[in-house]
Formats: sequence, C-alpha cells, structure tokens
Amino acid sequence: MSYEAILYSLDGDVAVLRLNRPDELNALTLGMLDELRAALLRAVDEGARAVLLTGEGRAFCSGASLRAMEPGGGDPGDRLRNHYNPVQQAMADLPIPIVSAVNGPAAGAGAALALGADIVIAGSHSYLLLAFANIGLVPDAGATWLIAKAAGRAKVLEMALLGERLSAHDAMAAGLVTHVADESAVFEVAMDYARRLAAMPTVALGLIRKQVKAALAGTLEETLALEAEHQSLAARSQDFQEGVAAFLQKRKPEFRGK
Repeated sequence: MSYEAILYSLDGDVAVLRLNRPDELNALTLGMLDELRAALLRAVDEGARAVLLTGEGRAFCSGASLRAMEPGGGDPGDRLRNHYNPVQQAMADLPIPIVSAVNGPAAGAGAALALGADIVIAGSHSYLLLAFANIGLVPDAGATWLIAKAAGRAKVLEMALLGERLSAHDAMAAGLVTHVADESAVFEVAMDYARRLAAMPTVALGLIRKQVKAALAGTLEETLALEAEHQSLAARSQDFQEGVAAFLQKRKPEFRGK
C-alpha cells in the first residue's frame, strides 16, 4: 500500500509513520489525515508492537493547511467529524503504544497529534502552538482535552486564548512532554523509547492505555472495576506467564506481545 502524504515503514516491531509534506511544514490535508488513520490501523494489522510518529523536514506539523480552510470551502465541523476526529480516536483506541518525535513546530491540529501519543519526545528547539484564536477559530482535533487533562485549565486557556508558542522545555514543565532531546537526536531518542515499548508485554500496555483514558473521565469506583476487569485479561496473556517464569528463574523476560 502506498501513500501520497505520509511515509510508512516497519523497523523491527516499530511502525514508523512520517508526515510527508515538508515543503508546507507537513500541513494537514484531508487526504493526509485519512492516510494517517489507515497507516495506524495497518501497523496493528501487520503486527507492530509500537508506533513512532514524526514529521519529515524541519517541522513536525504546522496544523491544517490554510488552503483547505478558506471561508466558503465547506463546513469546518464536517471536516473535523469526518477526517480529524477519526485520527485522534484511532490513536486513542490503538492497542499498542505511540511515541511522537516532535522535530520542530507542532501547531494547531499538529500539536494535538503530537500530544495524542503516550510518550512525547520534543526537540530542544521545537514548540507547541495553538494559534486558532489568531485567525478566529477554536482549538480542535482533541487539543482542548489533551492539554486540559495533562496541564490543567490555566495552561490550556493561556495557550488557546493568547495563541503564543510554548517552548519544548516549558511544555515539559507543564506536563505535556515526556523528554526534551537535542534537536539532532530527537528521532533516535524517540526510537529508543519505541523499541523499549515494543519489547514489553503488549497486551498489558494496550490495557494500560485504555485504563488511563477511562480514569481521566471516570470515578474511582469505575476505575477500580475496570482495573479488576483488565487484570483478569492481562493474567491470561502469554506474556504474563513469561514474566512470572522469568522472575522465578531470575532471567530477563522475552515478551512476545501475546
């Protein structure tokens, strides 16, 4: 399967997805979003145990292509419902972990894509930007939820109302970024995280992703019930059996993701 606006490859158990419109700082088109969702699902189908998402060239993603956002170009809400939101939902529902390598600006919906990952590695010169208010729009693609849940009400309002850049180091201080790496090493650092995750018990990691998502919106009682349900599922996995055997035999476990 070939794509026009992204690059897809498998590096061992890691699926590497690159936004590939570098001449326009990887600005998002509807076709690009559809390809990205398809590639995420393909990664699971092909047995990948982790995904690494990054951008080609000098930017992660500058947000939506403004050519597609001109007044009279159709209802933006429909574009979100039919193209942007399905990508964010696919990322949230994926049964394998996602790492993003933020190699430069991550603006608008691009910031939402970067923050939709479980582990966010940002280059030292990169930044997040919600510039929607600067052109009379509101944050979308899940940015409101992702930033509010991670950094709180004050930070998301500061970013959304003022439309100013948030540096990589300030983003890490706010709890939005996992690690800040030297600009020349951001991909390698992110790949190291992705490979580590790909070598771990995949069933358990997928359940952890679901559990955390549910906990952000649920009560303690709901979370306790879900933890018990997930523990029953995890305990039936081959990786759990291998983990226990390795512990008892005092050796390093060899997880197979099953």
